[in-house]
Amino acid sequence: MRTARSRRRNRGHSTLHQLAAIIVGGLLALPAARVGAAEVAVDAGHTLAAHGATSARGGREFDFNLLLAKRLRDELERRRLAVRPINFDGQIASLAARPEQAAGVDFFISIHHDSVHADLLQEWDWQGSTQTYSDDYSGFALFVSHDSPDLATSLRCASAIGARLRRMGFAPARHHAKPPSGTPRAVADAANAVHYYDNLVVLYRTTLPAVLFEAGVIKNRDEELALLDADRQGRMADGIATGIAACLYVGQVGQASNSQPQDPQPTATAY
Repeated sequence: MRTARSRRRNRGHSTLHQLAAIIVGGLLALPAARVGAAEVAVDAGHTLAAHGATSARGGREFDFNLLLAKRLRDELERRRLAVRPINFDGQIASLAARPEQAAGVDFFISIHHDSVHADLLQEWDWQGSTQTYSDDYSGFALFVSHDSPDLATSLRCASAIGARLRRMGFAPARHHAKPPSGTPRAVADAANAVHYYDNLVVLYRTTLPAVLFEAGVIKNRDEELALLDADRQGRMADGIATGIAACLYVGQVGQASNSQPQDPQPTATAY
């Protein structure tokens, strides 16, 4: 099974990369109203009680996640996409509750910030407390599951997001495929930092296309500060929202073409 998947995956890498470039390159100027019917669930990863990773300066991952999730909500709404916030209060009861609360939307994205395997961390003193860091790893990454109920759309949207962020100057992470320590993640779209992570509950328990987004490595001391910069957060949220809107619009065009082949949409040639 895995061998067959690997063959399919290798054939699909270049296709995903090309599709992402087409989506993002051709649809950036489309009016927001064209995707107005779509709804996106934006999940703030982790909780107040189980806050996830700890940054190089002792910050809680959940706080990073919530800041970016709120900015993404605003950017999606600016594009006239409906948004369903998930876990913005940090009180969600379980991992399974996240995709359950997203049921019925068109796309699910869970916002996270990355850490580094414990074997790769060093200690330093920050304001009188001992913290851990690694400045060797950085960049954004996206994850999908082979067990997604709509893997094709999950991959298309992940690649569109990654392609748009790269075009805006954000650096993709390059260490997940062959990390010096920890579990390697199979590559789905190398150029746009999309990987498979099959056993994530928020990805395989959904009933809709789903992506987990890692904004950057908060154990990296320089990237931690960059990730806290409000202007940078806004730019990253803008890039994610553009990728999602473009991806969902392509899906709508495809559905319209299938249902009414005799009357193609005039804008279908835009990409």
